[in-house]
Amino acid sequence: MDNRQAIGSWLSGPRAAVEEAGADLGHRGEQLGLPQEGPGSIARPGRRIGALAVDWGLCLLISYGLLSDGYDQATGNWALLVFFVLSILTVGTVGFTPGKRLFGLRVVAVDTGRVAPLRVLARTVLLCLAVPALIWDRDGRGLHDRVARTVEVRI
Repeated sequence: MDNRQAIGSWLSGPRAAVEEAGADLGHRGEQLGLPQEGPGSIARPGRRIGALAVDWGLCLLISYGLLSDGYDQATGNWALLVFFVLSILTVGTVGFTPGKRLFGLRVVAVDTGRVAPLRVLARTVLLCLAVPALIWDRDGRGLHDRVARTVEVRI
């Protein structure tokens, strides 16, 4: 194997390496019955991270302006609490947070479409722990989405 080929396979990730070996993984969301592109398709990581950044910034502004005295460790803790409440209330009622709406995303249940309150609670708790959100499956869903049996799709 040429060094360039070895480095190229490492840079393209495990999915590309498996597909290069001959396995057909299909498109993201195919196992869930979702389309490859357009509305209803799996949200890409860039959109998800952008939505999270907008939501976190909004929560920081709320905690800085209303709940803490200046920017210190308490501001970050309050922001996490505000994020927790914001996520439960907005995802549980309309299916998206302000950041998700801005980026054209929605959280839906895999089987029913509407996310039940207990699923929203489990998803949000795991999302606030951060580590489950960093572990993805081949469809691009985080561990928090797999546990709650939800998926983030494009609107």
